[in-house]
Amino acid sequence: MQLDDLSNELLDAIIRRALRHGGDFAEVFVEDRRSLGLSLEDRRVERAAGGREAGFGVRLTSGDRTYYSYSDDISEDDLERAADAVAAALRGETGDGAVVVELGAVRAARATAPIAVAPESVATELKAGLLRAADEAARDADPAVSQVIAGYLESRQRVLVANSLGAHVTDDRTRLRFTVQVVARRDDVIQTGYESLGKSLGFEIVDEQVARGIAAAAAGKAVTMLDARPAPTGPMAVVMGNGFGGTLFHEACGHGLEADGIAKGSSIYEGKIDAVVAAPIVSAYDDGTIAGEWGSAGVDDEGAATQKTVVIDEGRLRGFLYDGLRARADGVAQTGNGRRQSFRHVPIPRMTTTCIAPGQASADDIIAATERGFYAKTLAGGQVEPASGNFVFGVAEGYLIEHGRVTTPLRGATLVGNGIDILKSIDMIGADFEVKSGICGKDGQSVPVGTGQATLRIAAMTVGGTG
Repeated sequence: MQLDDLSNELLDAIIRRALRHGGDFAEVFVEDRRSLGLSLEDRRVERAAGGREAGFGVRLTSGDRTYYSYSDDISEDDLERAADAVAAALRGETGDGAVVVELGAVRAARATAPIAVAPESVATELKAGLLRAADEAARDADPAVSQVIAGYLESRQRVLVANSLGAHVTDDRTRLRFTVQVVARRDDVIQTGYESLGKSLGFEIVDEQVARGIAAAAAGKAVTMLDARPAPTGPMAVVMGNGFGGTLFHEACGHGLEADGIAKGSSIYEGKIDAVVAAPIVSAYDDGTIAGEWGSAGVDDEGAATQKTVVIDEGRLRGFLYDGLRARADGVAQTGNGRRQSFRHVPIPRMTTTCIAPGQASADDIIAATERGFYAKTLAGGQVEPASGNFVFGVAEGYLIEHGRVTTPLRGATLVGNGIDILKSIDMIGADFEVKSGICGKDGQSVPVGTGQATLRIAAMTVGGTG
């Protein structure tokens, strides 16, 4: 049975069957995904992953408890078995259960952007050619380039969500991502550079020129950092680069704004609605509707429309990011942040594209206004403790700022601080807003996300280094 073959009557019957022993909410989630992944390493292109995968999950909730059953066989028999499995978790006398709203006609979610060239319509050899062009461009950039790893990923994910509240919606999501990682070596010094492009768009976003540009940018970072000196240690002004710099807000602050952490009491933002948590010039939001962005979709994985949710407004905390379960518990509206990796997973609150709103200054003005400081152009991985907000992040590409100018590249730097303290210390925000794509992991699930930010300055934070 295909996703399009599921009738209102069948879905309605499965929902009612799941609720026959009680519970307050039931849902059917169906997914049909086609994907292709190509990778290049050591100048060889290989098909890393691909094919088609389809399946469904039936979810039942009762209070704060969730019961879930899934299958990769979309058949009436398996749907009934899944409904029976979750219903059996609430053994006891048969009750009326939740009030079930009859499903209406299926509604297609609005697309965030049109797809000009469907990736599946393009020959695989042409896609492999982009990887080869990237490899060539990276190696041509400098003799110090010793390794190039390039990746191409496309996916088309169709989902259907039906639930006991009457939702009956489909969404059709096409995503494409191109990544390049370059390793440069000089004597015993090894450095890495990374660049990527990811959008909820089609093959129109990438061609040979774009692929070469991404590779050249990654190579430039790696080669530049070969001449880096050890980063100094201590408190100083830190200028965060646009785009990738948004990773700091995503990790150090964004996860603490997801409603499951609030419900568990494991977030520093618990109980702080309307409190000052950032400088007055700081406003921040999560937006799953930005046209064509990697983290965007018409609806979330519970069928709720995505939206722009302001979480910080002029320094004050205004809201959290909700899935349906936590929204119903708190008596608030869903924000379109119920997301899941696949039909094998339950939805949880997740960011989509999380942004610090741009300001008016230019990046050059921010640098010029900094007598001495550290320019963190690109961040690497890090660790965050949501309950306290404390974090440690590595810097992939960093520079010294001296007398209002970016000078010496620095390596081995880490940024150490506390999410709220850092937000309160932001004193300049640029106008060069940019969104970058990434993959976010949480509770064993990975989903596509974006981070949006202009260049900004943190008046003082601790830089850990080796110099």
